[in-house]
Amino acid sequence: MAHLALHFNCSPLALDEEQILDYLHVLKSQHKTPSDSFFKHTVYGLRYAYRLFGMNEMRVVLPSIERPKTLPVVLNQREIKQLLKTPKLLKHRLVLAMLYGCGLRNFELCNLQRKDLDFDRMMLHVRQGKGRKDRYVPLSKMQVRGLQRYFLAENPDTWCFTGNDKSGRPSRISSQGVQWIVREARRHSGIQKEITAHILRHSYATHLLEMGLDIMSVKDLLGHADIQTTLIYLHVAQSGRQRPFSPLDRLYGQ
Repeated sequence: MAHLALHFNCSPLALDEEQILDYLHVLKSQHKTPSDSFFKHTVYGLRYAYRLFGMNEMRVVLPSIERPKTLPVVLNQREIKQLLKTPKLLKHRLVLAMLYGCGLRNFELCNLQRKDLDFDRMMLHVRQGKGRKDRYVPLSKMQVRGLQRYFLAENPDTWCFTGNDKSGRPSRISSQGVQWIVREARRHSGIQKEITAHILRHSYATHLLEMGLDIMSVKDLLGHADIQTTLIYLHVAQSGRQRPFSPLDRLYGQ
């Protein structure tokens, strides 16, 4: 909004429809997509200002911004195995195993405490996930064995995974630390696909569907509020009444 005011040297509320649209056109021509962050926040800022000052007639001229209809990147099972065995440190292997094996978001892993783990029931209590919702997700035997070894060796006090703060004192692992572990594992694994913490979550959901779990159970495990968010994985998973195939396989035989 400040850029807009400086561009015209007046309050954005004093501009007419044609000036606004001309400015947005200039922004659009300077960037590759209409979802560019600067363009998007200019539109959102104007919408808020018009709503705040009751200028409903101006709100209708603003362009609608649709979310890009892209499908998530997903690792195959061989790539997951390759990634999980790449880090030399047990702690780093466990970070990857928790992101993929439990479908955790980055901040959920950072907030994970020892009290959230129930090894007897082999369950993980995810507290205050997105939308401040709690959920339970199952742990694998491999995760339980690895975590027990890790706790025996490192004995973290409160948080499952720790790092150091700016003063060098132990603290919970940061989201940047998690992404660094994922980035380094990808670099040393030789996998060419883009890999982030969230791509491991995408892979978790997709593999569960491919292994036969129903879509509603996947929704609950991911902590989605709306089933529409989960349905995107149906477009990625190779599952259904008949597994998709290439016609070349049928044309030339297998």
